[in-house]
Amino acid sequence: MRNIVERFFCTMKDMRRLATRFEKLSRNFLAMIHIFAIRLWIN
Repeated sequence: MRNIVERFFCTMKDMRRLATRFEKLSRNFLAMIHIFAIRLWIN
């Protein structure tokens, strides 16, 4: 299970917008994480 979580965060860091925390508001940042997770789940 740990491997799955580590791979998720590694692929999340590949997305520059999430890695640099472009979004300043926490709700917008959480929304970006949700969108990223949905895109990852679909692929």
